[in-house]
Amino acid sequence: MSATTGPAVVALGGGHGLAATLRALRQVTTQLTGIVTVADNGGSSGRLRAEFGILPPGDLRMALAALCGDDDWGGAWADILQHRFGGNGHLAGHAVGNVLLAALWEMEVDQVAGLDLVGELLRAHGRVLPMTQVPLDIEADVEFGSGRTEVVRGQVEVATTVGKISAVRLDPANPPACKPAVAALTGADWVTIGPGSWFTSVMPTLLVPQLRKALIETKAKRVLVLNLVGQPGETEHLSPSEHLDVLAKHAPDLRLDYVIADFSSGGDLGKLADAAGRFGAELVCGEVHAAEAPDQHDSRALAQLFTQIFDAK
Repeated sequence: MSATTGPAVVALGGGHGLAATLRALRQVTTQLTGIVTVADNGGSSGRLRAEFGILPPGDLRMALAALCGDDDWGGAWADILQHRFGGNGHLAGHAVGNVLLAALWEMEVDQVAGLDLVGELLRAHGRVLPMTQVPLDIEADVEFGSGRTEVVRGQVEVATTVGKISAVRLDPANPPACKPAVAALTGADWVTIGPGSWFTSVMPTLLVPQLRKALIETKAKRVLVLNLVGQPGETEHLSPSEHLDVLAKHAPDLRLDYVIADFSSGGDLGKLADAAGRFGAELVCGEVHAAEAPDQHDSRALAQLFTQIFDAK
């Protein structure tokens, strides 16, 4: 496989998890598309979304920054996009990339065209697309003990709940998929899912009907990347195999080809292999955590594992 072209790969997710996958995949292929969850309602993204009625730009910005090259140009623009204004004024806390995307969209530049324009400026190693072009909210059924279940609404609220999440859904329930995202899935050779906030970044990409249909019907092979650790509040109570149980509950018709897990992720590897097998997938284990941050994926190690899997097809 040539490192200058490579297979057509689509990566699904959001936040830091998707960014980690994109940083790894851009070392493997130049035919790369990130499809991003757009349900964030907190921080800079939430403020811009509320003020302008736009897609929350934060996860889209993070994905674009992850596709910047390792040269001086790419490094400089990644830093610029991620920079947050200080002080106590109206701009305090806003990321430059969020403001840039908001400005383009306010200028009536089409959402996808605006993302492509920023990608050209960055000389991005791939393309970033929203999973839908309408802002979404996440609702979750959350168990608080003693048989009490409540509906929690909002990405931030769901991600930080102290209860046990049993299921999530989108509002609106049937948002139209971004058409270029559907086309990317249809034409992909490989699709990756995760890692990331399981209920608020990963599951939402499987709940957009047209996107899910394309994911199930594509001829591409599918690779799931498991999280390294549980996320406080959201998935700290879940073992690696239980993450797959959650996936099966939300997308029972999904088939996988490979599941990537880290040796240090904990849990019973035999049980995890059985859980992967229920999706028709092979479990692939490797040391893919960063030495200095065991809760984060090392992009080089993950790239090597992707290459191993892609070449072994």
